[in-house]
Amino acid sequence: TSEADIVVSAAGVPSLVRGNWIKSGATVIDVGTSPVEDPSCEDGYRLVGDVCFEEVIKVASVITPVPGGVGPMTVTMLLVNTLDSAKRMLNFT
Repeated sequence: TSEADIVVSAAGVPSLVRGNWIKSGATVIDVGTSPVEDPSCEDGYRLVGDVCFEEVIKVASVITPVPGGVGPMTVTMLLVNTLDSAKRMLNFT
């Protein structure tokens, strides 16, 4: 990954991708979401991604956060595709 311009991580392993793995100026897309224990949170856990955000933000030019990064776009596109499918099924244009 240290030579990649774009890194997409979806391993489901908290903080797997470290800052020294990332090429300076790379774009990092963190798809992974994992709960980790955090007694300071109301539910006793917080969500983190595959990317060690604190390290990678110092190297990458752009990084998606977890939560709130690609998740909302995934849900949006699922709804758009569901609507398109329903329109086709009902012969709407």
